[in-house]
Amino acid sequence: MHGLFGLFGTDLLVLRLPSVLASALAAAGVTALGVRLSGTRAGILAGLSFAALPDVQKYSQEGRSYSLVCALVVWATYFLVSAALSCRAPVIIRRRSPMAPWIVYGALMLAACILHQFAALALVVHAFALPDHARRPWAYTALLVAAGVAPLAALGMAQSGQVAWIDGVTGSEYQHFAILASFAIALSYFASSGNAGKVSAEAPFSLRAIALPLFILPTTLLMLISLYKPFYVERYVLYGLVGLALLLGAVLDRVPELGRNLRVTAVIVVASAIALLIPESLKLRAPESRSDNVTALARILSREYAPGDGILYLSVKRRAWSLAYPSENRGMFDLAQALTPAASHDLYGTELPSPQIRAHMRSSARILAVTEPEGIHIESNGTELMKERVLAKYFTKDLTIQIDGAQVIIYEPRTTATETEPVVS
Repeated sequence: MHGLFGLFGTDLLVLRLPSVLASALAAAGVTALGVRLSGTRAGILAGLSFAALPDVQKYSQEGRSYSLVCALVVWATYFLVSAALSCRAPVIIRRRSPMAPWIVYGALMLAACILHQFAALALVVHAFALPDHARRPWAYTALLVAAGVAPLAALGMAQSGQVAWIDGVTGSEYQHFAILASFAIALSYFASSGNAGKVSAEAPFSLRAIALPLFILPTTLLMLISLYKPFYVERYVLYGLVGLALLLGAVLDRVPELGRNLRVTAVIVVASAIALLIPESLKLRAPESRSDNVTALARILSREYAPGDGILYLSVKRRAWSLAYPSENRGMFDLAQALTPAASHDLYGTELPSPQIRAHMRSSARILAVTEPEGIHIESNGTELMKERVLAKYFTKDLTIQIDGAQVIIYEPRTTATETEPVVS
């Protein structure tokens, strides 16, 4: 992303377009893998099912690594199938080196693990699903991938405090996954009598043999790891949805083979599922689908800011909201900032000493304070409490503007100040 920003600027389109393209590539990979394992119609239906899943759509819109990881894992799985097939083919009919698909597989898995270390859980899935004749070359490839990602993994563990915000797995998360896993197992059962349950000359193992583990194992393993140290976040194993999409495609492929009553039931179920997905898909395309509407925040600050005003983030962490639109914030005076995030090598930048912040606040014509929504409080330090005390003593609220995930409070200077600063809890 640093490279893309350097070429095209720090625009939100530049930030999000790689995820859009990666999701398209992942959907193509799901289709290709489904075609390879269960036939053309099953593959196309699997690709369409993948694109319709709400979480896939959600992370296709965000400037994060999860869609890229998903695309790499699904294509790595595709080349794993090719590699396993090449191991079994007689030497006289091999058209290329049997090592070529293993090299591509290893490169794709290494790239996935570099983008997100929990992509390594897909290696466990592949080990579980592989036929016996392919285990030795897979083991060599997996060891090389592990060696390649080990330095980054060690560095990541040294910085594990960055994800200290992750709590243990909740009961509702266990319940949600148990329901989805049961659904996937049921899909696997219905698919087992069709092409998805057969091993063909083109595929060294069946679709359901890899689809079900791909959906269940990464999440299960991450939940187990979280019993020792909390690391479970659903999006960290987004690529598991590839397995669910493959199973959906295989089952939908079998609908024409069902008896009349079952076929009508299946059509009703599919139509109901689509009807339920449409509102969720539309919701994901609205600003309200995200917890922080930084677009609205940037527009409000740009509209309300005037020369002589100051911007005050009551929590240092909320300065990160300004990073989405740097051009909008460039001409605004941040009353508390000493160094920008880029200059300080820190996401939030560094703040001035309390006396300097206080002096800047007292000399401002107005203050545009950016803070949490009404009723939400985050942990405060001494500097943040000082900001609140100065606002309470020397300023009055003129206007409060609520947006999703934040509020902007505009303060005007008092004509006279009280003698003592009130205590703010």
